[in-house]
Amino acid sequence: MNGAHWHLMVNHLPLIFPLVGLIVLITALISRSESVRRTAYLIFILGSLAAVIAMATGDGAEEIAKRLAGVTHTYIERHEETAETFALLSYILGGASLIGLWASFKQKSFSNIVSFVTLVFSMIVLIFAKQTGTTGGEIRHDEIRSESSR
Repeated sequence: MNGAHWHLMVNHLPLIFPLVGLIVLITALISRSESVRRTAYLIFILGSLAAVIAMATGDGAEEIAKRLAGVTHTYIERHEETAETFALLSYILGGASLIGLWASFKQKSFSNIVSFVTLVFSMIVLIFAKQTGTTGGEIRHDEIRSESSR
């Protein structure tokens, strides 16, 4: 397997985990279930770890993609820039989730505030996840490229 294979195997996980975590966190807040809230935090943490792996495999994928017909450096660079921002936000979401998990287990009074902040921040992360996924897809899928980016 080459670098592109590894990247393709893991690159969807950092995009999916925040969405699943958001759904689970909303469920936790509606049901007022502390165990479900902790599950959401763990999902966000998994997402940040998946982002680390996706970023680590990106350079190998770039080396392969640069040699493919129809792939320009512009698409790769655009994806790399959005991925770096998304990864940073994913790491912050993972850190906030660690704080939320700790606050939940220690039954801190600010636990609900951490949940709300994490909920809102995860929505912001999802916006960048969408941009990262789209720019990644544009590298090989010209059918999703907008006219202005061709």
